Amino acid sequence: MRHALLFSVFVIASCGLAYELIAGALSSYLLGDSVTQFSTVIGTYLFAMGAGSWLSKYITRDLIGRFIQIELMVGLLGGFSAIGLFLVFVWLGGPFKLVLYLAVFGVGVLVGLEIPLVMRILKRELAFKDLVSQVLTFDYLGALAVSILFPLVLAPQIGMVRTGLLFGLLNVAVALWALHLFRDQLPSRRWLAVQSWSVFAVLVGGFAGAGQLTSMAETHLYADDIIHAETTPYQRLVVTRWRDDLRLFINNNLQFSSHDEYRYHEALVHPGLASLPGAKRVLVLGGGDGLAVREILKYPNVEAVTLVDLDPAMTHLFSTAPALVALNQGALSSPKVTVVNADALQWLEESREYFDFVVVDFPDPSNFALGKLYTSAFYRLLEKRLSANGRIVVQSTSPLHARQSFWCVVATLESVGFRTAPYHALVPSFGEWGYIIAGRQEFAIPTVDRKKTRFLTSEILPGLFEFPADMARVPAEVNQLNNQALVRYFEAEWRKVIR
Repeated sequence: MRHALLFSVFVIASCGLAYELIAGALSSYLLGDSVTQFSTVIGTYLFAMGAGSWLSKYITRDLIGRFIQIELMVGLLGGFSAIGLFLVFVWLGGPFKLVLYLAVFGVGVLVGLEIPLVMRILKRELAFKDLVSQVLTFDYLGALAVSILFPLVLAPQIGMVRTGLLFGLLNVAVALWALHLFRDQLPSRRWLAVQSWSVFAVLVGGFAGAGQLTSMAETHLYADDIIHAETTPYQRLVVTRWRDDLRLFINNNLQFSSHDEYRYHEALVHPGLASLPGAKRVLVLGGGDGLAVREILKYPNVEAVTLVDLDPAMTHLFSTAPALVALNQGALSSPKVTVVNADALQWLEESREYFDFVVVDFPDPSNFALGKLYTSAFYRLLEKRLSANGRIVVQSTSPLHARQSFWCVVATLESVGFRTAPYHALVPSFGEWGYIIAGRQEFAIPTVDRKKTRFLTSEILPGLFEFPADMARVPAEVNQLNNQALVRYFEAEWRKVIR
């Protein structure tokens, strides 16, 4: 009996941490700013556990029966937390944060009740010092197990919705095992059995229909037909189609529309690369869709392109899905292209190669994990990998809607010794978008081969380097690893736009 209850501690600790991780990950996917979301979710959860532990002193009768019912409640609430939060975000929007923290608090209180009850049930079997050490050991081991399995196996392989329901079933399994173990000590055994098997059936039904529930929610979230949806260890990828318009969303944020992505990618690649007629080796950081690589391959003098993108699912999707391969014109399968799936910062630290042109095409700095890729430390690493006359170009969010963010990137590049040439272009799906060319020498505006482009011409190119008054330079801090000023600017500015 003692060993069975200690194993139950391992299971319920795993379940509790799983619900916490699901809430943090889901809120990060939907709201951005992973540090803030995880910090507030963890803080709320730990406070709620403390409240639950305090409340446990008021449970004085039928401890085993109350423990079984708590397991059923936490299994039901925690198990359906992911799909419930997703549906609230899709259908109600505004109350999402309130529902999120109420759900986290509710699960935390129930989890906080569990361990004290188990300890009180076990006190008849163990001395106090052994009781505390063994219960806490199994508690921490359960937390360790799920903290490893969640990012490596559970979230990417079965998704957050099914992961929540799976751990809900584990909570019910603990309740059923306790029901069997203490069958002779439960005055209301039949009623508890009915409750347990009913909750088990509801969770099994939810697990079986998780795919349909997720698809239904995403159908309401995205206006167009979803043709591909995938959760990877790093992000949520969704591709939609409406007539001939393909759109890619990462964590619910639009990355491109096939109707006008050529404007973005021509502006990103051609001004810098056209200024380097001798460029042979090109590095692309981010840009796993292969669309920037497509533009680079239009230059016959380029002999080798290295693409470094964190997510292998992204590069695989854009190397194999026919509609997406047609969009990037098979760029990722070119013999000139080498695809590397790695963290860009770590890869730069280890690389010994030199490049004539570098395209930095990361998502916007909406959280600290992305913000590190816009810091002075990152740009110093990048400078070491540039050839003598090499240049880089950085996509740098909107100088209209996120003006201080844009000029923060300029200031950061200049802080490591680069000479910069900021410019902008109109991309209808995004509005005015900003870019920065940086190098050791002054930049001279080149001519553009009209045969290579649909949008960009030599005539309009000089105008892209002129900024009207509402996009002109403003003071901004240098973005460093220890301050992440850019993320603060970005959040504040885009919050106003979203309102």
